[in-house]
Amino acid sequence: MHSTPISRSPRARTPHVAGGVAVLLTVLVAGCTQTASVNSAWHEGATRDRAFSRVLVVGVSHNLKTRCAFERYLAGQIGSESTEAFTSCDSIDKDAREPLTRESIEQAVAARQADAVIATVLVASDMQAAAGGGRDTRGTAGYKATDAGWWDGYYGVYGVPVIYGEFKSTSEITTIQADVTVGTRVFETKGANVVYTLETRARHVESRAEGLSAITGPIAERLRRDGLIR
Repeated sequence: MHSTPISRSPRARTPHVAGGVAVLLTVLVAGCTQTASVNSAWHEGATRDRAFSRVLVVGVSHNLKTRCAFERYLAGQIGSESTEAFTSCDSIDKDAREPLTRESIEQAVAARQADAVIATVLVASDMQAAAGGGRDTRGTAGYKATDAGWWDGYYGVYGVPVIYGEFKSTSEITTIQADVTVGTRVFETKGANVVYTLETRARHVESRAEGLSAITGPIAERLRRDGLIR
């Protein structure tokens, strides 16, 4: 008995020939091109031979969500076996978090028995949009699967299904890059005096998480280098 194999013609469709069903997953990874610079100075008359061991971190911002995120990032960078770092968001009663006041900070200092407050405020930002240009932001092209079926040719032997596809292209991606500058002051809680100041600038920041990491790491590193924390 002779049987005629079932055949399905692609007709107007373009056959995307393969030895089996293949799936291509492309993951776009944003390039970590941001750089950070830090300028720091001791305040005139400040004592330089002591390290703080219980630090309250304060982000000076009207946006509570942004403020708390920044504080937790920086506290995570500052904390060590020798230094305990607390955030104002986790130290001030929820009802007193907004607006941020000296009274609420002093209550947090007393509750945590902090010997220093590290306060940071946004000084300036410059945001720019860029379309394509990078390896991960240029447009792409490839086949989009539209159907599957039998094929009488070489790649259809043993009933292996063949995928029919249409050629598709994607447009380039627009990315936002920002240059951010923040100012940081270190206060000793006995007298609430400024002992140390920093200005930190991060360039080519493409997301909030990237910016927080780019800013907080260098701040903690400089504080540790100059002996304010260990």
